[in-house]
Amino acid sequence: MEELTFAQALANLSDLAPEIGQASLETGLMLGIGLTAAILLGGPLGILLYLTQPGQLFAHRTVNGVLGWLVNLVRSFPFIILMVSLVPLTRVLVGSTIGPIAAAVPLSFAAIPYFARLVEQTLREIPRGVVEAAEAMGASPAQIIVKVLINEARAGLISSLTILTISFLSYSAVAGVVGGGGIGDLAIRYGYYRFQSEVMIAMVLLLVVIVQLIQFAGNRLAARLDKR
Repeated sequence: MEELTFAQALANLSDLAPEIGQASLETGLMLGIGLTAAILLGGPLGILLYLTQPGQLFAHRTVNGVLGWLVNLVRSFPFIILMVSLVPLTRVLVGSTIGPIAAAVPLSFAAIPYFARLVEQTLREIPRGVVEAAEAMGASPAQIIVKVLINEARAGLISSLTILTISFLSYSAVAGVVGGGGIGDLAIRYGYYRFQSEVMIAMVLLLVVIVQLIQFAGNRLAARLDKR
């Protein structure tokens, strides 16, 4: 095989610029849907896991045990196996098993329990005395949840969301391997099957840049919201 020069590699990447842009949008779409599901469903689930623990507002050992078992059940599946397991449901929900929308279904299922555990762990770090003080002042459960728990934990929640986003960026690349599209799909199709190593390297570098930007933004926002 003829050795590829740097100029030729740049030319090949330039020719693929529209596909790289499309792949980036597909990855963003998968992440956006998965993270939205995690925030809207996983966030409340994590709060409920925390509140049903012994000694908390809605302490209920059975409810907490069942919720914890379900969360652990989903989290125990390797992502690629979860994708295959959810193929029938994905087909029912979106009418297809290929593309970023279809890949977003298993991503969402994986993201919800993942974020729920992160939220639960973040809330555990709030001193119990803060909640007791709010209870002593006559705050309602809704006020304690919104104005005390979420308010006190907001920096930690942003850090947790940052961790989730970076983790599921790699999950979205796995989804691309099995027809989900996105950056992972482009890297495999061109970098692996067509032996265009410059594409593989470029996609890895692109993912590195995205991860760094996400981590930087998450750290800055968490630091700004940290009340300590």
